[in-house]
Parts: sequence; C-alpha cells; structure tokens
Amino acid sequence: MKNLGVIPARYHSTRLAGKVLLPIAGRPLIQHVYEKARQAKRLEEVWIATDDRRIEEAARRFGAKCVLTAATHRSGTDRIAEVVSEVSVERVVNLQADEPLLEPRMVDLVLEGMENDPSIQIATLCHVILDERDLSNPNVVKVVRDRKGDALYFSRHPIPYVRSLDVPGDPSHFSVREEDNPWYKHIGIYAYTKSFLSEWKKLAPTPLEQREGLEQLRVLEHGFQIRVFESPYETLGVDTMEDLERVRTILEKK
Repeated sequence: MKNLGVIPARYHSTRLAGKVLLPIAGRPLIQHVYEKARQAKRLEEVWIATDDRRIEEAARRFGAKCVLTAATHRSGTDRIAEVVSEVSVERVVNLQADEPLLEPRMVDLVLEGMENDPSIQIATLCHVILDERDLSNPNVVKVVRDRKGDALYFSRHPIPYVRSLDVPGDPSHFSVREEDNPWYKHIGIYAYTKSFLSEWKKLAPTPLEQREGLEQLRVLEHGFQIRVFESPYETLGVDTMEDLERVRTILEKK
C-alpha cells in the first residue's frame, strides 16, 4: 500500500468529552471525517484507531475499519505508530477526528507534495489567517516557515511578532489582505513516511512540546524537518460547544 489514512480517536477529550460521537446532521462527528477522507484520491484506505469500545462500535456501524490500540498512548501519532507497525505502507496520513469540515483535496495536496520530493519525511498544511479572532484563540495553532517551506516554529500564541504594529495580534492592526498578512494557521493534517514513524517511537517528549501542548514541537526539537505546504482550503476543529454549533450550522445547511 502506498498511502493510508488513519483517524486516531479518543473519547475522553479534555475540552469536550465524547465529542467525536456527538451528532451532526444525523451522524456522529467522526463519520463526517471518515466520509470526507474516503473522497481523497490519493488514499487507498482509511482506518480509525481508538482505545474506546464506544468509538469502535460507532465506526463499525457506518462501515469503517477500526483498530483497537493500547490505552496508554499520549498522542495521536503514538496511536498511529502502533497501528502501522506491522503494515506494509509507504506513507501514512494522520487525520484529525474532530474536523468534520475536512476538504478531501487537502489530503491529496500534502501527499502530492511528498510524492514530488522524496526527501520529505513529514509534512503538514497551513492556511493564511483571515479572521482576526483566530489570532488570539489558543486553539488555533500558528506556524512560521523558512524560505524552503519548512516549519521554524508552531505556537498557540500569535507568531510572528510584528514590531511595526507594537502589539502582536491586536485586532485594530489586523489586515485581511493576504499580501499584508504575516500570520498562518496550522492545519492539523500530517503525512509521514513509515520510516519516520519508526523513529518517532524513539523520541522522548521535549520541553517546548510540553509547554505549548503541541506534539509537532517534539519533531523540531529533535532536529527533524516538517515541510508545511500552503493550502487554499481551511477547516474548523471542534474543541468547544461553540465550535460544534458552528459546524452543525454549516453541515445542516448542506
């Protein structure tokens, strides 16, 4: 298999427990993610990985392949590494279980980028921030890149600091014109080579990862590169009841 999509899912989310099973337009949230992922042209299969029987039962009801994993994993990447350890696959895409507005072409975009550059071990996406509320929202992770497109840093804080504006992220200075806007949100789709996932299992948690609560910083702190492709599409993660209602409104209209 060349490209496998895996949706790591846990029930006990810290901010909104059981969110992946909450109903949206008559279907559990995670079903929307699964059905969108299945539309990606470059994915041969899509699996769900969980340690919770409730999620497993829901997945089987809507026809998804679900793999039960250990309950001790600290991150979605850890869960995926267990799932693919005995699977013959070249690349694995980590799909967020709480993003029901996933655009299938985003998955194809990150995989196409990796296929065009075999040196890339891990890749993800970003999208220019066009809503000033996202700057001060810690649930919207920001990213800065080098000229090659590799990540320099990820943060929940507005980065980069723009000295000429005096106050970083101050909405009164915010510009929605893309040519003036230096801020990018990180879109939490990751693609890894299987060989990188073997390395991931050996990487100890790092100080910046623990301070920011962002597992991708572990990769940077250990000296690996993350290629960040810019996406014309964005998505909305469900972290709060407010997010859930926004997504419900969008999907119920469709």
